[in-house]
Amino acid sequence: MAEAKLVNPYPDALTDVEMRYCPGCTHGTAHRLVAEVIDELSIRYRTVAIATVGCSVYAYEYFDTDAVQAAHGRGPAVATGIKRVRPEAVVFAYQGDGDMASIGMAEVVHAASRGENITIVFINNAVFGMTQGQMAPTTLLGQRTTTSPRGRTAEEAGYPIRVCELLDTLEGPGFLARDALTTPPRIRSAKRSLRRAFETQLAGAGFSLVELLSICPTWWGMNPLEAIRHVEESMIEYYPLGVFRDRLADQEQSEEGASDA
Repeated sequence: MAEAKLVNPYPDALTDVEMRYCPGCTHGTAHRLVAEVIDELSIRYRTVAIATVGCSVYAYEYFDTDAVQAAHGRGPAVATGIKRVRPEAVVFAYQGDGDMASIGMAEVVHAASRGENITIVFINNAVFGMTQGQMAPTTLLGQRTTTSPRGRTAEEAGYPIRVCELLDTLEGPGFLARDALTTPPRIRSAKRSLRRAFETQLAGAGFSLVELLSICPTWWGMNPLEAIRHVEESMIEYYPLGVFRDRLADQEQSEEGASDA
């Protein structure tokens, strides 16, 4: 009887370093999905990761690819520069909502508007995680944070920003999707979206972004199961899941229609 071959369950695109994220945090899940996609597309030695400021600052320690540290919010700008100098590289920025949707909002909007051929992995946990749990642009109405102890109100802080919907008004994006890192089916959908985002970049089809609704048990004041239920019962209602833009799919459908004509 032939011996069963052991399959390495650990993606090659992740380093063998213990992650420093809080217990229950889904940054680790997002890292693994990105690494699996990089391995499956055989792009590891072409990939440059951009780590920004926030919990995402640790990303360059965990992705076994070339990596660059960017200033707070400047991930899309740094990614743009690298991609323009090295167009053959696969460049992605890994950013949180406090980083990308706050101080970095101008960078991501203009990179998307220009159709820069880069990929953004956007972690939305509705709070500033690394800097003690302050209110973020994505914090839900009524959500308590260290800077909104009575809960966010529209009168004081405006409404939470829906990044995918905002970017979907622009012409430049080639792929935009929102998924949640809560249940196995949703995590599998997130991986499909991440793969499509990188495929969009490989095809030269423009800017791509995947927003991942994630949990932050530490600053939400919940245990991981409560945090997952919060995403399912509250966050998804305000941040609906789905694909907002898929230029490659549109092209495929157009080609099929032309061949049938």
